[in-house]
Amino acid sequence: MPFRSTSSTDSQTLLALFALAFGSFVISTSEFASMGLLPLFADGLGLSPAEASNAITAYALGVMAGAPVITIAAARMNKRTMLIALLVLAIAANLLTSVANGLGLLVIARFLSGLPQGAYFGAASVVATAIVGADRGGKAVALVMGGITVATIVGAPVGTFIGQTLGWRGAYAIMAGLAVLATAATVFWLPHRSDFKGGSVSQELSALRRGTIWGMLVFTSIVVASLFAVYTFVGPLVTETAGLPAFMTPIALALIGTGMAVGNIVGGNLADRYRFRGLFIGFTATLAMLAIMALTATVPTMLLIMLPAMGFTLMVAVPTIPLQMMKIAPEAPTLMGALNMAAFNIANAIGAAAGGLTVHAGFGFPSAIWAGLALTAAGLAFYVLLRPYLSRTLDQGYDAEFASS
Repeated sequence: MPFRSTSSTDSQTLLALFALAFGSFVISTSEFASMGLLPLFADGLGLSPAEASNAITAYALGVMAGAPVITIAAARMNKRTMLIALLVLAIAANLLTSVANGLGLLVIARFLSGLPQGAYFGAASVVATAIVGADRGGKAVALVMGGITVATIVGAPVGTFIGQTLGWRGAYAIMAGLAVLATAATVFWLPHRSDFKGGSVSQELSALRRGTIWGMLVFTSIVVASLFAVYTFVGPLVTETAGLPAFMTPIALALIGTGMAVGNIVGGNLADRYRFRGLFIGFTATLAMLAIMALTATVPTMLLIMLPAMGFTLMVAVPTIPLQMMKIAPEAPTLMGALNMAAFNIANAIGAAAGGLTVHAGFGFPSAIWAGLALTAAGLAFYVLLRPYLSRTLDQGYDAEFASS
């Protein structure tokens, strides 16, 4: 078995890990399904698509705000208690979304829905690492991120289908119900352990004094943006560029998610074995996949092959990022995990904006792929400059970083 615990039976360990991944899945489904539900709640509330997209933006802002604020405010809280509280917030926010009667309440509800995501990822990564052991930290991070990738494969298309069948309000009500199940799983299956205890606020904040942490956040916000540049325009790439029928769009999204899920497993193993090799190999390979995709996007078969290939190579790199951030700031692992998720949402905004800029400039939908490639290339160039400082920090510790500056 890939995960073992010295303090629990195998079945108890697996149930605890499942509860963490399930919570990650539920929270992420609320994010990804909303993209498919946007036309439905726009129509239901009498909004234009542009007005309704403010709800998507509000979610991302919620993640960016909630990741550092909630993590720092709840620094002293036991991580098990913190996870339960975040899931309860997810229940309330999804219920509020389901009863929204206008844009104002919808935006507030989606902002509240985004608040738990970053903090949940950070706390769940710390708890998963405690359960499986520090030497399997990469696998622990990949496990929590696995819930996110499954949300892209299953949660988004199924949530959209439910919205089309039962209405968008029913879809969000069901998401709230899933969050109730995730809360129950956490209560019953996540053990009470002394190593889940919180720390001091000053301890969490001290990590923000390190330049390498900010460097990693900038790097992540740029290098991962290619995924969202492509993801945002999958629909028109499938239907207008490749000429496939509309029903292939959710299949294409599921293919991206499948590639991400497999890459996440491989990336978790590489993150445990190597310091940065998985990161460099993964993102370099992503550049190649993006170039091939952009050049062959008009060929339906090639597009459907390259979408999961891109998802796979990118996720091979990703688990290394939060794991190394936690090693750079071992006294604040929860905040590092939360900030990593916030950086992903910044990448979402950057990727979508860059792709939109080139498409609206008249360069066609494949230009969004080239825009994503440029962002990942810029991120890798920044990493090359940052790498010596990262290695020095990891080799010599925090004091050495400042002594050499």
